[in-house]
Amino acid sequence: MKHLSRVLRQALLARGAALVVFASTVVCAAPPAELLDQTHHGVKAAMALQSAITPDLMKWPEVLGSAVGLNEAGQLALVVFVDRDGASRKDVIQALPPALGGIPVRAELTDKIRAFAGKPGGGNVGISHSARQTAPIYLGTSGGWRYDLANGYCCGGTLGSLIQVNGVQYILSNYHVFESDIVSGGNNLIASDGNPVIQPGLIDVRCNANSAQDIGTLVKISALPYSNVDAAIAQAIPGMVRPDGAILEIGPLSSQTVAVFLNQAVKKSGRTTGLTRSKVVGLNATILVAYENECAGGAAFTKTYTGQIVMANNGTKFLNSGDSGSLLVEDTATTPRAAGLLYAGSSTTAVANPIDEVMQYIGAMLGGSASLVGN
Repeated sequence: MKHLSRVLRQALLARGAALVVFASTVVCAAPPAELLDQTHHGVKAAMALQSAITPDLMKWPEVLGSAVGLNEAGQLALVVFVDRDGASRKDVIQALPPALGGIPVRAELTDKIRAFAGKPGGGNVGISHSARQTAPIYLGTSGGWRYDLANGYCCGGTLGSLIQVNGVQYILSNYHVFESDIVSGGNNLIASDGNPVIQPGLIDVRCNANSAQDIGTLVKISALPYSNVDAAIAQAIPGMVRPDGAILEIGPLSSQTVAVFLNQAVKKSGRTTGLTRSKVVGLNATILVAYENECAGGAAFTKTYTGQIVMANNGTKFLNSGDSGSLLVEDTATTPRAAGLLYAGSSTTAVANPIDEVMQYIGAMLGGSASLVGN
């Protein structure tokens, strides 16, 4: 661990003197009017630094990821996510230099980041996002694969939003909500094309699918483990889902998407925590996420994502187990634009795939152009 600081500096210097000179211009806090998105010159410099040293950072088991964010003084910074339960976490934090190439470095302690599907439990406040709805249903509600039970548990997540490809409407959620049962295991089944997707999910009907309703049929797109998105879709059954794609407590969406920026106000509607709000705290994140191969099953794989969006999630108040599949949108009163697809988190952070990357993947898999259903 004593050599970590030296290794990081060497990795930075390998990028060349031009990077150091450019990066040194971003140490001041940005003016309030500046939009700190990925086109901002200072954000670009911090991302270049991040790209240079993240491969070395990720060699240490206590490091869970990195992102471009802000420090306590409001300066652009390289944020390093450190496992708060790691045996050598203190050594990692001490080894991190306070700055590299003029860019502050900040360690953030967090628990391991995991896919946020749910098992029985969890609660809702206000409007229920877990109750069975009268068709056509709103989205932002409990749902999942009809056969998602094994090993003494049943699982599920959130039916996030409605998309369309080649004139056909599909319900968008996560791979680990619809498709992750890839071994016969505890229930002797694997997720297959044409399987029913239900509302609410098994976690909210005491694991009895007969108490839920079929609202879609699975169309496998096999996003994981090889792509950079945790996405899955089900073709909507006519009459079962609101054709305008309205989301519970959010309403209809814009058909347009939006790129995020630091400190942007965002919201989501999900099965467990309902309508919640947060802000963007990390751009271009590299994050490690562990997956199971079925409900309460064994470890399937650990995925390293790049280019992710990070939100504040103190005490899992923004995103919790069962909220996986929720759509991340800008916090506007009407017709918000989508920014990301939420899928993982910890007690301090929530993580989303950028929505444009999700749409590009789905469109490529289905041979068309994918878009959000909206105005």
